[in-house]
Amino acid sequence: MQTSAQLRELLLRIDRRGYPAYKDTKGAYQFPDYVLSIDHVQGDPFAAPSRLSVRVGGKTAGFPRELYRLPCQRLALQDGLLRRFGRAAGKASYQAGGSGHSGLVAVSRCGQEVLERTACALDPDTGDVLLRLEVGFPANGRTINARGLEKILFDLLPRCVEEALLYRNLPAGALRAAADLAEDQRAIREALPRLGLCAFVADGSILPRASGVSDLPMKGAVPFRSPPELAVTLALPHRGKLTGMGIPRGVTLIVGGGYHGKSTLLKALERGVYDHIAGDGREYVVTAADAVKVRAEDGRSIRRTDISLFINGLPNGKDTVHFTTEDASGSTSQAAGVVEALEAGTSLLLMDEDTSATNFMVRDALMQRVIRRDMEPITPFIDRVGELYRDRGVSTILVAGSSGAYFHAAHRVIQMDRYAPRDITAAAKAAARDFPLDSPPLPPAAAPDFDRRPAPSPAFRPGERVRCRVLGRDGFSLDRETVDLRYVEQLADPEQAAALGCCLLYALRYLLDGKRTLRQAAEELEALLERRGLAELWEAGTEGMALARPRKQEILACFDRYRGLRL
Repeated sequence: MQTSAQLRELLLRIDRRGYPAYKDTKGAYQFPDYVLSIDHVQGDPFAAPSRLSVRVGGKTAGFPRELYRLPCQRLALQDGLLRRFGRAAGKASYQAGGSGHSGLVAVSRCGQEVLERTACALDPDTGDVLLRLEVGFPANGRTINARGLEKILFDLLPRCVEEALLYRNLPAGALRAAADLAEDQRAIREALPRLGLCAFVADGSILPRASGVSDLPMKGAVPFRSPPELAVTLALPHRGKLTGMGIPRGVTLIVGGGYHGKSTLLKALERGVYDHIAGDGREYVVTAADAVKVRAEDGRSIRRTDISLFINGLPNGKDTVHFTTEDASGSTSQAAGVVEALEAGTSLLLMDEDTSATNFMVRDALMQRVIRRDMEPITPFIDRVGELYRDRGVSTILVAGSSGAYFHAAHRVIQMDRYAPRDITAAAKAAARDFPLDSPPLPPAAAPDFDRRPAPSPAFRPGERVRCRVLGRDGFSLDRETVDLRYVEQLADPEQAAALGCCLLYALRYLLDGKRTLRQAAEELEALLERRGLAELWEAGTEGMALARPRKQEILACFDRYRGLRL
């Protein structure tokens, strides 16, 4: 390891030389409070910025162990440090001018959710803090501007480390509050199964978002207040008693007029699988960690998926136990989505009538009278939703605004009235008696076949570079094959999409060998991430990509949307 003085001398030596001379800076340098590593140097000013990392030793960082005693607290601390560093870099930003990305200093941009990221990691054993960032090495044309880089590395960066990564300079109360919030959120999540609940929404929560393009809380929004019939009071380690709406396991229907908050509540429950930062408004909205939002996805690919639970006897004789298509319809895609969620081990399905295929969800009495059941290959979800809970323990929360048929199947009916929830179960059940379903119960269906074992792909050999390009939160391309994740709605961050690209590449190289099932491969990946961390996913072609951890459910969803899968 070299010293910071040697780095300064090197910069003076290469000033005004051709841009490739920046490659000489690659390496590790000891600064007074940290080690700076220049891990990758961009090839020219217009290429992706250079990748750097800062490691602060545990004794220097000085964070008390009680702030990261639990994994959830460690994630909260990492998230907070990354946000603070980003703000410090923004305040002290130095614009060097010049060509390309000259002077850019960037770290991962965090949303409202608290996610595990490669951008910041705290070692639970030593207390060391590692932060990764990008820097656009300054240039004038294609000539090195070493004075500009010197200002970034010896002025801006030390100030950011001083302000954001050293405990002695941080507000101890705010750090303690974030750790306490993380522990309280964990306590709620652990209490759900014990109380027979699949979700909890605290009184006072702010569910509406500022706009369709902003995930910030809406100003002046109506605070959430639980109906008395569903009120639950929890005793949390730090917050103390907290009252809110507990949604029991089973089939829950959310109804109400348009623009009264039905989908807003469901969206909050979708994101309740993640912890949220203080001030988000959804800090105490907690959903079963394995919940899956399912919707229709016209045009998606399906690979040897057993959709016979819902679709049988197609007129063309197509096999629905090993159903394959490159261009799924709304009903077949949603049927596949439900089965894939079951394969991923979900205990809770989330659905919205607005994004569902009508013929998959329900068939009214008149249609059933005109088109007999033996003439219709689709068994609608309403005929299976009770069985899924009774026989498989899978609950459902469904938003419905136009069909009352689900009143018969629901165990609980919640009406949203100007963003205020009301329990109308008794009234809905009484009204439903006047509209009996003209559909005899079905015999229980056989359990879906999840034995899908992809053959190895010769195109993905260990060590060979593969181009992986992230397309925001919407997906990624791997070796020119695009994986569309637009409708995997519980992805919260583009870095999760990047991690899924790395997961898929890792699986194609090491796990999908014809012996493991897709579910086994996803479980091994999850265990790897738990044991070794996200950086273990970096492969030739993805080294240094900024990653945020996805759930097992999204890993399997990614596999299922990869058209190159050899099943």
